[in-house]
Amino acid sequence: MLSLCLWLGLISTASAASVAPLQSVPTLDLQLYTGTWYEIASYPTLFQAADCVGTTATYSFNPDGSIKVFNQCYRPQNGGGWQLERIEGRARVPDPALPSRLKVSFFPPFDGDYWVIALDNNYQYAVVGHPGRNFLWILSRQPQMAPETYSALLDQIAAQGYDLSRLRRTPALASRQPA
Repeated sequence: MLSLCLWLGLISTASAASVAPLQSVPTLDLQLYTGTWYEIASYPTLFQAADCVGTTATYSFNPDGSIKVFNQCYRPQNGGGWQLERIEGRARVPDPALPSRLKVSFFPPFDGDYWVIALDNNYQYAVVGHPGRNFLWILSRQPQMAPETYSALLDQIAAQGYDLSRLRRTPALASRQPA
């Protein structure tokens, strides 16, 4: 576990040398951003199982003003059935002038960059990235995303220097139901 935390800490300081610096959205209303988001696609990570389906992230305010982060997904079990996996963390905005550039921690004192790099005007979808382009999540308020919206987001992500070949679609919760 410690090695994973150290690895995450090192990655959070990495940067992509061959592309322009990652741009986050200029404004973010955290009140509108709170609530549940469905993961539509993401880069695979060491800290999330590749067989997760129905992945969600729920954000709410803690009494101290920080943001509670509650992630969950379902994993298939040997012999059938599903296991719910959960993790809780905390997010904060280190610089109020850059509200879309958060720091998230699941294993204090280590934290990582969580930058909102694309956001629907009505907060119906978002793309979260990392300044080193090591992580990427496409999120939606609904379990499914319209193909034209997804395609437009892929164009935006590619323009930000992300490698689309690494992106993995996340199966929705309905696909985990027994046949």
